[in-house]
Amino acid sequence: MELNVKNRVALITGGDSGIGRETAKILAREGARIVLLDKTTDDLQATLNEIKSLGEACAVQADLRHYEEVEAAREQIVERFGTVDILVNCAGITGATGDFLELSDHDWQETLEVDLMAAVRICRAFIPLMQQSGWGRIVLVTSEDAVQPYTDEMPYCAAKAGVLNLAKNLSKAYAQDGVLVNSVSPAFIATPMTDAMMEKRAEKLGTSFDEAIASFLKEKRPHLELQRRGKAHEVAAVIAFLCSQLSSFVVGSNYRVDGGSVATINP
Repeated sequence: MELNVKNRVALITGGDSGIGRETAKILAREGARIVLLDKTTDDLQATLNEIKSLGEACAVQADLRHYEEVEAAREQIVERFGTVDILVNCAGITGATGDFLELSDHDWQETLEVDLMAAVRICRAFIPLMQQSGWGRIVLVTSEDAVQPYTDEMPYCAAKAGVLNLAKNLSKAYAQDGVLVNSVSPAFIATPMTDAMMEKRAEKLGTSFDEAIASFLKEKRPHLELQRRGKAHEVAAVIAFLCSQLSSFVVGSNYRVDGGSVATINP
């Protein structure tokens, strides 16, 4: 099935690993021109080399906590490609965890800056380019935590609920301009972020990495019916569809890629 994204310019934040990298691979194979954006260059060059083997790609470094860096990134991208047609926001952190009463203002602000405000900034910077061309696709990666919160991850849950709401609002504001905005909600996907979570859990419990995953599934994610961590490419496949011409009547939707983890019929 062709996605009809050949020569479309696709900007992917958090593109150096995990869901972002897998999304970039799918879109590159379909002929899209890829821009990987991340804060650090640690894994960015290796990922860029991989994407370049599939198609045209470049990498841009920017810290999405600072709008001036987002603007500078936009200038670089426009200079090279002229526009951006597709925006996928995968950048995010787990942030501070623990008892609500022990979390400081800084803990909350740091998580909200990266997980919510980064999405706000990147959309504010690139939606005008899509308006000019009359065609655009935006996918904001949120989380099961947006609708099924966990008491030890409150800042993250609140931020992701904000992203879910942001995507719906943007979809209403810009659909008439040809800019279709949707969101995707993964749950417990095998990424560097959840690897770090499980490594921390294994150390705390004095168990192996695999045992930490097994106990987490049993104790913390009892409704994840497939009883395994999801794979990044399983999320990327849904994102790629939403980036394509095939999704031309899909707007303001949230797609769960969660193995059944959310135990409700509500959005």
